[in-house]
Amino acid sequence: MAEMSPFRKRLEDAVNARHSRMNPFTEQWVKGALSRDQLGAWAAQHYQYVSQFPRWCATVYGDCLDADARDFLLENIIEEESGTKHVDLLIRFAETCGVSRAQVESTRQLPTTRGLTAWCFEMSRRPFHVAAAGLLVGLESQVPGIYKRNLPPLKTHYGFNDHEVEFFAIHIEADEVHGERGYQIVERHCTTPERQAEAVDAVRQATEMRWQYMTGLHRAYVLKEDL
Repeated sequence: MAEMSPFRKRLEDAVNARHSRMNPFTEQWVKGALSRDQLGAWAAQHYQYVSQFPRWCATVYGDCLDADARDFLLENIIEEESGTKHVDLLIRFAETCGVSRAQVESTRQLPTTRGLTAWCFEMSRRPFHVAAAGLLVGLESQVPGIYKRNLPPLKTHYGFNDHEVEFFAIHIEADEVHGERGYQIVERHCTTPERQAEAVDAVRQATEMRWQYMTGLHRAYVLKEDL
């Protein structure tokens, strides 16, 4: 196995410094402390974020001169948008929690959810190496670590079956591949100290934005604060 480059280590350290797998909302989820209403509220907010992710990838794709990276972005978009769409699996989970498709699609974003989606919109329009670092490494590479914690209690604590939680299972596998390729693409495009610094900063921003998004869920649905 090839030795990890110092830049790769900086990227990974930036992800792990604020990884949302350790967020208080994740901890409540893992302990089995959330109700189905709270899980349904999470699904409705999460839809507001993940349903737009393919469009952000498409924006990055349009400005990408790297054929291999374009192939990867296109694969990512197709996985999300073709056949059984990943957002449809999320809505299936929401419906099991008692939230209808119409409610999911029309739910009002919490301010922290809006902050994350606005940041992603802006990031998708940044130079390619920055956008790839923020969206693919900073956000997407976190997903397996979060869902590996979320999935087991959904079946053991909350009583969902495999069909109802397919959204989580499919993203553990898919985003492990996506996250690794994201790292490789960012490493390939960040060959100067300046570009590497910009990429690490984008990753730090991404992890903070996701952390704040998750904290907003905890404040709104667990602590019952008005946001």
